[in-house]
Amino acid sequence: MARLFALITLLAASITAFAQQPSTHQVNPDGSITFHYDDRSATTVAVRMDAFAQPLPLTRGEDGHWSVTTPVLEPEIYSYVFVVDGTMKLDPTNNDARPNYVSLSNNVTVPGNPPMPWELTAIPHGRVDHHFYTTHVVKNLPENQSAYVVYTPPGYDPKHKGGYPVLYLLHGWSDPETGWTEVGHADFILDSLIDSGKAVPMIVVMPLGYGNLDFVTHGGNVWDDVAKVDENVSLYSQALETEVMPAVEHEYNIAKDRRSHAIAGLSMGGLESLTIGLNHTDQFAYVVGLSSALEGRHFDEHVPGLDAKKANLSLLWVACGTSDKLITPNREFVSWAKGKGLEVTAVETTGAHSWLTWRDNLTHFAPLLFRSK
Repeated sequence: MARLFALITLLAASITAFAQQPSTHQVNPDGSITFHYDDRSATTVAVRMDAFAQPLPLTRGEDGHWSVTTPVLEPEIYSYVFVVDGTMKLDPTNNDARPNYVSLSNNVTVPGNPPMPWELTAIPHGRVDHHFYTTHVVKNLPENQSAYVVYTPPGYDPKHKGGYPVLYLLHGWSDPETGWTEVGHADFILDSLIDSGKAVPMIVVMPLGYGNLDFVTHGGNVWDDVAKVDENVSLYSQALETEVMPAVEHEYNIAKDRRSHAIAGLSMGGLESLTIGLNHTDQFAYVVGLSSALEGRHFDEHVPGLDAKKANLSLLWVACGTSDKLITPNREFVSWAKGKGLEVTAVETTGAHSWLTWRDNLTHFAPLLFRSK
């Protein structure tokens, strides 16, 4: 968490430092975005967006004013950062920034008509609570303080007979525990799906997703070290099972039946959700992996003795974008799972490894949860 706090401090300093060099963005009526950046001393300026594989170069005007207009974009929440003479810089006129352990960026929304599920609308809203606790499992957290975020649906009743179904929703590598709410807007998506009757009211638990914080603060090369990947997943599994789940089951009115329990995650969280879910089918009847970080995984080793009949899953939903480098290991996992006799819903989209894909994934799999098979 210390690394995240340092990045937030860097964000504040960046805004102060560049306040005299204003930049801005404008969402146009056709859905395109015009970006501006003022810097007479710059020799190159580009904008990096998750909508495009390559940065878009800005054109310099005679007055030192740089600008570019994107192609027409679909309604979405896009991330962007300016690249000025090779250095990434935030937009100082936009205080909507994404928290992240590795890199910060700004958000810009192209609204839909009607609004998309992740947009704020005048419907009943659930509640989002942020919890901190002392962990005895996770390594290298400041003062051993870990965290989780909990969404309760509109009209949540702590005395509701039988309790509410629960979705454990795991974030990806580099995200904090607030990734699914502050970037994914999972709370707004659930509000929209529940209001329209597409999803059942559910509790959503979003924990900090690291078994060892060094796994994220020591750079992306950790993914090349199989032992570190295994340690992170193993410790995180212990923390979820022995610390987070007992805490939320004590604090919230959660149904006890496994058919009321789901686990899902993206990227690193997808690896964790598939590993935990398939090793604990006595606890989870719904298991979902999104763009799961399955590269180099030996499924028989990490999910030993899996029996499809005993697992008796209500849903195994595996999605990945065809532009994602993880598409091949996800296809291999689907083949392995089918070979084990599991019924798999395999979804391939045109998306890449980004929140543009994962928000859309959530709108599609959440309505499938906690329905009669």
